[in-house]
Amino acid sequence: MSNTYDLVGIGNAIVDVIAHGNDAFLADMGIDKGIMQLIDKDRAETLYAAMTDRVQTAGGSVANTIAGAASLGLKTAFLGKVKDDELGRFYADGMRADGSDFPNPPVADMDLPPTSRSMIFVSSDGERSMNTYLGAGADFNEADVDVDTAKAARWMFLEGYLYDKPEGKSAFTLAGQACRAGGGKVGITLSDPFCVDRHRDDFRNLIAQGMDFTIGNHEEWLSLYQTSDLDAALAEAAGACRLIVCTHSGEAVKIIHQGTRCEVAVTPVTPVDATGAGDQFAAGFLGGMAMDVGIARAGEMGVAAAAEVIAQIGPRPKRSLRAVFADQNLI
Repeated sequence: MSNTYDLVGIGNAIVDVIAHGNDAFLADMGIDKGIMQLIDKDRAETLYAAMTDRVQTAGGSVANTIAGAASLGLKTAFLGKVKDDELGRFYADGMRADGSDFPNPPVADMDLPPTSRSMIFVSSDGERSMNTYLGAGADFNEADVDVDTAKAARWMFLEGYLYDKPEGKSAFTLAGQACRAGGGKVGITLSDPFCVDRHRDDFRNLIAQGMDFTIGNHEEWLSLYQTSDLDAALAEAAGACRLIVCTHSGEAVKIIHQGTRCEVAVTPVTPVDATGAGDQFAAGFLGGMAMDVGIARAGEMGVAAAAEVIAQIGPRPKRSLRAVFADQNLI
């Protein structure tokens, strides 16, 4: 069959709620700076009420990537689960407004938890402290996989966070099989070092047996292979997966494709808000791969997309990536 989508993502459908929070505020609220913490519904309501200048957007790591790719002009879709509540309807409308198909209708089920949301506090140094209530999005399962959409994907990007439940693992397997049946390529983001710690063996097996590409930052790769030597970790990864990418805040991006290694330089900048840097790197990189521009140019597109998003508040670029790349003669 002919492929309909350039890029399809599967991940936790989370409404991002972003506000400023200085170090004193974080300490008063018991928030650990710079990391992602999982919280329960009551804690989510408490933090939401404490946000004074909140901005609300459809979010989630891979969903942000898909929205970025859509702004490049690619045909995209995102598979994720939301409840038929106010935030769930907001989320579905937001993904479509950003140019991506959202095949999963909000679920009208009284027993389903509320739609997922993440309270993100941005410090003056641009660091973000994320407090995530996993809600309905974490219940994504095989029944939520739109097989026709998965089969129509040229590239599919999976979110490591969904690996926290067996249902998510099964959904990934089904979606990956459907994508490959349609001739597409399947890959995953490692999401964060704590996610890797929880699922190290499963991630290793998945990368070796079921992934065409894997994207992670240096901390995630070190955690995955339990070493302090990044080159050793990447060498082991490259032996298991034909395309691996390692980002390293402010340092060159390392890409190994079928044994050939290239590095893409990064110009360090002080971020306004680091939220979404990795997500938009993936948007630029995978967008470039979908456009068949080559590994090195795709890496440059990823770096440019990340630089664009950290210069603003929020995880999705306010300018289209097509405009960003055109300004830099990348497309």
